[in-house]
Amino acid sequence: MADRREVANDEMPDTASKWLLALAERPDDGALRAAFEHWHGASADNARDWLEMNRTATLLATSVPPREPGWAEFLRQRRAAEARRQRRRRTIGGGLAALATAACLLLFFQGSTLLLRFEADHVTASAEQRRLDLADGTHVVLAPQSAIVAEYSTGERRVKLLKGAAFFEVANEPRPFAVEARGVVARDVGTAFEVRLGADAVEVAVRDGIVDVMAPNITRAERLLAGQWAQVRHTGAVGRGQAPRDLVAAWTAGQLVVKNQPVSEVIDALRPYFDGVVVLHGRKLAAEPLTGIYNLADPVGALRAVARAQGASLHQISPWLIVVTGD
Repeated sequence: MADRREVANDEMPDTASKWLLALAERPDDGALRAAFEHWHGASADNARDWLEMNRTATLLATSVPPREPGWAEFLRQRRAAEARRQRRRRTIGGGLAALATAACLLLFFQGSTLLLRFEADHVTASAEQRRLDLADGTHVVLAPQSAIVAEYSTGERRVKLLKGAAFFEVANEPRPFAVEARGVVARDVGTAFEVRLGADAVEVAVRDGIVDVMAPNITRAERLLAGQWAQVRHTGAVGRGQAPRDLVAAWTAGQLVVKNQPVSEVIDALRPYFDGVVVLHGRKLAAEPLTGIYNLADPVGALRAVARAQGASLHQISPWLIVVTGD
């Protein structure tokens, strides 16, 4: 039986996003639903805001998510379950089902992070940056949502980057030191360098010294000097470039520095610093180039700055859910 209790005025949601959350949390509360209908019909602005919020929330069910194992099957099952629920409950609209999907998505990602902890030696959570020393004295800074495992032997020091990004200041000793990420190997020649796992590429950037970058489909090693970077795509294509040395791994100092990068890549770089889900919608917006410096200590402010620079819209539906929309 539906809950018919009265809703106190001081508890009443006053924005479309708050109504979306309240209705998702208490879908069978008759008094709340009646109050919503009153708010919705009170003004054209309220009705327009609700329509836009429903449209935005619905994007959550159709936007391409971060690449995580099992995502396609997980989302298929969630959509099927929410479709069944929608057929039973048509009065509020599609936004609630999308919001429920997003909530389950957050739990799914947290579960996959838990699995990663069993495989890795060191793991960081959202917005967590960790400094650590490996057995040989090599200093490592792990970016948020990152994981590594150290595989040292008598003949070689090797670290596998399983997720995210890491900056290495390599201890000087006779054994060679290498970082492997998705088949790409960065071999140290006495240096400090960054390795980053992107959605479809591995990036290596050198602050000091020399690094040789190798991959199965690269015939000869790419040698990088201080201030140089290389990007190895999953296709085997290699891109190279140069940047000021002090901007290599600028995230270790709390800054994200981007120059002429697609919005999609910038948002990918900001996601680990936000403790929740960030959805980007709009193919044209995703490809737009962006240049700027963003404060990683304030990821929401950084995301707002990205949206503002592109004339896009940002909706913070809850403390753990942000949607950036554009053309």
